[in-house]
Amino acid sequence: MRTDFLGVGIFSKSPNVTAQTRKNMYLDEQPAGDKVQVSAYPTPGLDLFVSLGDEPIRSMYEVGDKLYIIHLQTFYQIDNGGTLTNKGTLLTSDGRCSIIDNGVQIMIVDGQYGYIYTLASSTLARITDEDFSASPQTVTFNSGYFIITENNSGKIWISSLYNGNAWDALDFATAESSPDNLVRVEENNGNLVLFGEDTTEFWVNTGELDFPYSRQSGTNMQWGLASRYSVAKFNNSLMFLGKSRQGEVKVVFLKGVTPVPVSNSDLEQIFNANPAQNATAFSYMLDGHSMYQISFPNIARTFLFDGTTQVWSEMTSDYSRHRAEMIETFIGKQVLADYANGKLYRFNNENYTDNGSPIIREITGRHYEKDMDYFTVQQFILDCEMGMGLDSGQGDDPQIMMQYSIDNGHTWSNELLRSLGKTGEYSQRAEWWRLGRGKDFIFRVRCSDPIKFVVTGAGLKVARKLRVAGY
Repeated sequence: MRTDFLGVGIFSKSPNVTAQTRKNMYLDEQPAGDKVQVSAYPTPGLDLFVSLGDEPIRSMYEVGDKLYIIHLQTFYQIDNGGTLTNKGTLLTSDGRCSIIDNGVQIMIVDGQYGYIYTLASSTLARITDEDFSASPQTVTFNSGYFIITENNSGKIWISSLYNGNAWDALDFATAESSPDNLVRVEENNGNLVLFGEDTTEFWVNTGELDFPYSRQSGTNMQWGLASRYSVAKFNNSLMFLGKSRQGEVKVVFLKGVTPVPVSNSDLEQIFNANPAQNATAFSYMLDGHSMYQISFPNIARTFLFDGTTQVWSEMTSDYSRHRAEMIETFIGKQVLADYANGKLYRFNNENYTDNGSPIIREITGRHYEKDMDYFTVQQFILDCEMGMGLDSGQGDDPQIMMQYSIDNGHTWSNELLRSLGKTGEYSQRAEWWRLGRGKDFIFRVRCSDPIKFVVTGAGLKVARKLRVAGY
């Protein structure tokens, strides 16, 4: 009989509650009447686009048909063929940069200096206006103005209209609802979001001559930003790693001016047990699914939130966190920067490796139990797409590994291998027989071959239950 193998949960504080995992897989839903309503699909692999060496990318940004990259001290322009053109030099060589454009200029801040790249003349120059901040940290654009935050300050500063080289010492304002420092400023649906360490404010352009922005009364949010680079555009708003007044860290979706936590207590236990201030995140679309991907370097783990199904999964590369640190859409395709080196990748739904490295895809299913009675599993069948083997090399006879647990996920059996079918063997079955007796079974499957791996469910053949005294 078919069993509810694919659940929507993710590992719990106790495996007795749930031991579910999805690694490098995401769930998709089908309408009623199809074979199954929930299936699991592989996340995209990574194709190498261009490599800039051993040091990681500091920032990237698309304007028109060009991608702009900051690597070490160099500001590069990249075309669709991957050709690099040096466009200038920064005064710093490490640390994340914030970057935005106003249609005629690209502005960069690196924590110490600001720079303007003029698109028409292809020139990069440091901002030398004496009224410009001595420690610009983040920048955004709204209504013709560049808006910046600075280190250890609650202030925002605005440029002259459409001119990032001109600043006035009086063109600033201070977040008013709390004395905490600002962490980041971000444009959202035409307004400004001022993320502080403990609180967040929403500001609008009122058109006042002295200073055009003012705080929206009654919209102060008692959530701060836990990590500066965890903010990402998501479903026509913002997603970020928020810190509540009580100090707990959660992933939060901004619905209007209302924070809506989307992480669960099990994930939050992981977030709060480790420093989160250097977490980084980005968002993208995958076959109609809105995805938010957040990495925690201190624990080398990456988590993926699917805004379509509201389900979390985990992403890995080489048994560690996922390789992607940041993303930019470039001529209709996503370009991703490696967290550890200067490689840029492109997502590819038909590449089942990360630039040649195997992707380990794993699913741990739901608990299966029958009213706390002991039973015997005679057969376990994994319902998945078969016959996806490659013509040659690794994956010509792809294998699936299965383990099972009879003690609520605390320990696991040896790995039991079966074939997923060579090319065209669509009727092949992945099945395991005589798996023993217990009163709770959990099944885990794993595939590392570079093939299309789609799971639609599982089936169990269970022998007659035997009632045990005391139950």
